[in-house]
Amino acid sequence: MLAPLGAARASDAPLESLRQRIEQLRAGGEMLIDGERLAAPALIAQFYEQRAFRPAWTAARARELLPLVESMREDGLDPGDYHLAALRAGVEGEADRELLYTDTVIRLAYTFYFGKLDPRELDPAWNFARTLDGIDPVQALEGILRAPVLAPAVRAYAPQLPEYRNLREALARYRKIRDAGGWSAIPDGPTIRPGERDPRVAALRARLAASGDWSPEQAPPEVPDFYDPAVEAAVARFQQRHGLEPDALVGRRTRAALDVGVQARIDQIRVNLERLRWVAQDLKGDYLLVDIAGFRARLVLDGHIAWSSRVVVGRPYRSTPEFRATMKYIVLNPSWTVPPTILEEDIVPKIVADPAILEREHMQVRDFAGRTVDPATIDWAAYLRRPLPYLIVQAPGDANPLGRLKFMFPNSHDVYLHDTPSKNLFDKPERAYSSGCIRVQHPLELAVLLLDDPVQWNREALLEAIATGETRSVFLKRRVPVMLLYWTAVADDDGAVEFHPDLYGRDAPVLKGLNEPFRFNLPAPEAPGRRR
Repeated sequence: MLAPLGAARASDAPLESLRQRIEQLRAGGEMLIDGERLAAPALIAQFYEQRAFRPAWTAARARELLPLVESMREDGLDPGDYHLAALRAGVEGEADRELLYTDTVIRLAYTFYFGKLDPRELDPAWNFARTLDGIDPVQALEGILRAPVLAPAVRAYAPQLPEYRNLREALARYRKIRDAGGWSAIPDGPTIRPGERDPRVAALRARLAASGDWSPEQAPPEVPDFYDPAVEAAVARFQQRHGLEPDALVGRRTRAALDVGVQARIDQIRVNLERLRWVAQDLKGDYLLVDIAGFRARLVLDGHIAWSSRVVVGRPYRSTPEFRATMKYIVLNPSWTVPPTILEEDIVPKIVADPAILEREHMQVRDFAGRTVDPATIDWAAYLRRPLPYLIVQAPGDANPLGRLKFMFPNSHDVYLHDTPSKNLFDKPERAYSSGCIRVQHPLELAVLLLDDPVQWNREALLEAIATGETRSVFLKRRVPVMLLYWTAVADDDGAVEFHPDLYGRDAPVLKGLNEPFRFNLPAPEAPGRRR
């Protein structure tokens, strides 16, 4: 139970013991209170100095703190990161209680606003917003502690996104499933097919009922081991939610997804709540978002989803990076300069095996000055083990892997969105086939929306320009941020959760960090508009 602070208010006289503690903070930089380290000593010192060492906490306000800390579980976080043990046990000394309570609020607001982890430590190339965006930490803290109710004032710094709210609610549901016993694995055996009898169907029903995919009240089974239409529909829904072909066949891959334990799904939700905290500052206004793990992209304009499309992303060994950039122009009928990795690993070996491939694929060899080189003069086999000192450029056309449209948002990764002649890949549930760039299923519709010029660049005008075969760059009037993100769990407004495969193994480091002790890394104030 929280030890009382008395009736101290901002108008009360300075607290001498608090002044002494602040001087110790300024002198030593670190401080332990009942074994708990203060994460933000400099900010705490500045806060109380500006208050002339007057206490900020009343007994009534202090009583609101423990329930708020305990509620952090609902956000996939560990309440122990927020001085839970000390808050429950109580802290001796009014000054120490002031410091600990204030540090707790700083930790809470910091986590909601930035996330518990610093994503730049997981990916040095991370370039999403991690700024205070004009917030004065001292004034923000003062505002929280003066608010009528503590919890809403602190939670105002959490992501105010439907995606966050939906995942938070999903976390609560999956924890209830776990607490009710979870679910059991489906026994091994051949594929379970609709319309057949199989002794494992009863276990399949129980598994689907546990996750809410099938309800016995809606369609009670007449024959326990018969794979009836109600179970077939439930399996197809489950497959759809887990990135599988919704064919209702319970084979090896579907059984593997069914057998993932509920705690693993809880962990997956926690990881993606953290990812949303990292990018909530960016997900506002107009933007184009690519969900790499979900194989989808969406364009948000004026607060509404204006376009959505399936996409193809990088293979696991040529993974698509996560970053933020700005869409600047579209290339019509692009040529393709083969990237060095593809050149070394794919193209040169193919040329060695079949030199005629260059002519068939309308490819030219050029030196770095842009001059055409006769491929017959090159000893291709000599470059199987060392870099080729030439470029290979494929002319625009139907066979060009970039298709007829390329969307450019200049970045250090040389990654972009583009059309593709390989339309069949969009029919596959898992779409990791590229060399890092993003292939788009409906590029023409995206181009019309981005160009935002119904007179000069409507659909018909764009098709006419493409039909000329001429390569042309069209710069955009409306500069839209592009965000490449990686979400392995998303929840919709109806409560359905989609779990996507962790293609690149990026979940484990995030989960590990969530389970480690809290570390504070508050960004310094920055000039307006500057991004880290």
